[in-house]
Amino acid sequence: MNLDDIDVASLRRRRGEKWSTYPADVTPAWVADMDFPVCDPIRRMLDERVALSDIGYPTNEALSDVAEIFAQRAHRRFDWRIAPERIEVLSDVVQGLYVALLTLSDEGAGAIVQSPVYPPFLHAVPECRRRLIVNRLRPSDSRYAIDFDELRARIDGGTRLLMFCNPQNPTGRAFTRDELQTLADIVLRNDLVVCSDEIHADLVYPGSRHIPFATISPEIAARTVTLTSATKAFNIAGLRCAVAVFGSAELQDRFNAYPAHARGGLGSLGLAATSLAWSEGQPWLDEVMAYIEGNRRIVADFVATHLPGVRHVSPEATYLAWLDFWDLGLEPDPCRFFLDEAKVALSDGSAFGPGGEGFVRLNFATSRPILASVLERMRDALSRRPKRELERRASRPHR
Repeated sequence: MNLDDIDVASLRRRRGEKWSTYPADVTPAWVADMDFPVCDPIRRMLDERVALSDIGYPTNEALSDVAEIFAQRAHRRFDWRIAPERIEVLSDVVQGLYVALLTLSDEGAGAIVQSPVYPPFLHAVPECRRRLIVNRLRPSDSRYAIDFDELRARIDGGTRLLMFCNPQNPTGRAFTRDELQTLADIVLRNDLVVCSDEIHADLVYPGSRHIPFATISPEIAARTVTLTSATKAFNIAGLRCAVAVFGSAELQDRFNAYPAHARGGLGSLGLAATSLAWSEGQPWLDEVMAYIEGNRRIVADFVATHLPGVRHVSPEATYLAWLDFWDLGLEPDPCRFFLDEAKVALSDGSAFGPGGEGFVRLNFATSRPILASVLERMRDALSRRPKRELERRASRPHR
């Protein structure tokens, strides 16, 4: 698999959100889809199923297969022992966020999110009529960290849920065991339930590792619902399949009080693709991870060399770069600036909540020629700014 040779013309024929949203003169580096070919076992399955018109209702055995295969993979990769009967199969992780809010807390209860964060966290809480409590992550020159003192201060008597993202999107943190233990102590002391989005667990770089929050202790497992999916690491988001893992029957029963039919049905192709990803797709993922690790270095080197005034902390996980353009004072905002001036589509940092203003999120899971074009367009757009704009930037207060 030569990932440098991805055909841009073929990418532009895709009907998915990433490549179909913007005009043909814009290069997309925003929504978190990879540009790489799907792994062979999944491709062969899809070809065979379509050739046979085998796209009818899935069997119950397919659900059991996904649960069993995930339990085996979790043990093998994360030393996480899960009883398959404690796994529910869902259509996607975001669905799990909403169901957790609706079933594991009462209307008006406080739910904590740590921003900047994947935008559905911010939308789900008020849409479910819960009270949004924002605890901002604390940036430094080397990594983002949880502000534990501020977290303790923000928890009140009506706080019931912690909505956690690990590995963290968009900052790319893979939290350490010490950090997770401190967080666990706060959870237990305040009698919180945790909904942990761990969809990026398979996308962690050497030097860091993913530790499922539910593995910190049996007491934490009993109050944690973990949401994850093969869709992110194996680039099959359109096939819609995820799992929710429960450390206790009590938590699972509460979650399942929301009727399964109200959550929508599951597709046979998504179930089959998920089983294959987790059972046969690791060689493909190993190759992809080595490639995007190289892309991660390219982004870091390019920003340091060619984008003065831009702050960037290389991610420990994910294929997403979180770039701080605040000091450059780009107008009307960095996302719009690069769309208009560089013809590059990025994710707007302000959509990720407090702490995201002045940032963009760049998806580097693409070929190196495409990535080079994206970065060079951004550099050239910055170099064309008029002198008066540079002078205005110099007087802009630091955040």
